[in-house]
Amino acid sequence: MTAITRGVLYVHSATRALCPHIEWATGEALGRTVTLEWSEQSAGPGLLRAEITWQGTQGTGARLASALRGWEHVRYEVTEDPSHGSDGARWSHTPSLGIFHAVTDVHGNIVVPEDRIRTALESGGNVADFTRAMDLALGTAWDEELEPFRYAGQGAPVRWLHRVG
Repeated sequence: MTAITRGVLYVHSATRALCPHIEWATGEALGRTVTLEWSEQSAGPGLLRAEITWQGTQGTGARLASALRGWEHVRYEVTEDPSHGSDGARWSHTPSLGIFHAVTDVHGNIVVPEDRIRTALESGGNVADFTRAMDLALGTAWDEELEPFRYAGQGAPVRWLHRVG
């Protein structure tokens, strides 16, 4: 039996020309036809935004993030909730930074593994080096770049997508 989970795909910004391609890639990852409800992205003139809530097997979040990875002019985040035998996850992507992945707990908080903390502690012996290492482990640069686009999307509609089979 395969565990079912759910999550959200937030397309924070995309050009109008990329919207059909994003819908196709999202549909391929979810195994069904997807039509997103696009709206203007106030944080970027000429850009659009959309979001969907999905349900599927464990790993669907990774498939979604991979399907959209590396596209220029697309900012997005994918979340996957924890499910039986699997931690949650979040993928964040920006054109300038690429993709960031983190394990998340039941509340959506990033969980930094022990080895990353040990590496940060051994990163040079001063507070600035430790801070840089922890900022990288927490995806701080991605959060800073995406925050204006997240805020601009507050109050936008969310639709549930269920994968059958």
